[in-house]
Amino acid sequence: MSGHNKWSSIKHKKAATDAKRGKIFTRYIREITIAARAGGDDPDANPRLRAAITAAKGVNMPKDNIERAISRGVGGGEGANIDEIRYEGYGQGGVAIIVDCMSDNRNRTVSDVRSAFNKGGGNMGESGCVSWMFHQKGQFIFDREQVDEEQLMDIALEAGAEDVVDDVEAGCIEVICGVAEFVDVQKAIEAAGLEPQVGEITWIPENTIEVEGEAAEKLLALIERLEDLDDVQNVYANYDISDAEMERITAG
Repeated sequence: MSGHNKWSSIKHKKAATDAKRGKIFTRYIREITIAARAGGDDPDANPRLRAAITAAKGVNMPKDNIERAISRGVGGGEGANIDEIRYEGYGQGGVAIIVDCMSDNRNRTVSDVRSAFNKGGGNMGESGCVSWMFHQKGQFIFDREQVDEEQLMDIALEAGAEDVVDDVEAGCIEVICGVAEFVDVQKAIEAAGLEPQVGEITWIPENTIEVEGEAAEKLLALIERLEDLDDVQNVYANYDISDAEMERITAG
């Protein structure tokens, strides 16, 4: 799940993520394989691969699994027949949703995604109907109590980051960069001994839609329904749900 309040999503969904670790591993292995196939096996020259490896390490994926996935990507064989597919649609409150999939059977995947939208009260749209509202960026999220904002800002901007945002309400500091600058920014962060809670290439919306109450509950349920599909890699949406509202929903 990726929305405006990404930090809240991380905190509240950690237990669920841990419970689904087997599925998470499968998704990261697919992402690493495809990233290596598309851009080569050198993480320093392939931002997408570097981001995938970082994410996999973040969920404690064994090094051997990562190396095998890279080998499959550059060597063909298993994973060579997997296609990347994107679906787009709308959730409650007119929230725009992007669903990125990897599949060896397009008919199965589109059927599953459409069914999830319908059952979750959303609407699946045509290709391109919402993706224009998003920009692909590198994103690093830090616990604001664990880093010095000025130090982080100096390091990130010097390395080529576009922006550093201190979100006091969410309790995090967010570093945004272009995809091409992702590797340089990550290297600078690592060299300074700083550890982000998230380091990834993601889709960030131009604008967000505030959602609350029953609409927020149903929207999160729809996104979770989509995320639970085997072929789905990532779900991005332009919702804005307050921390207090997120706490209420997850406690219910």
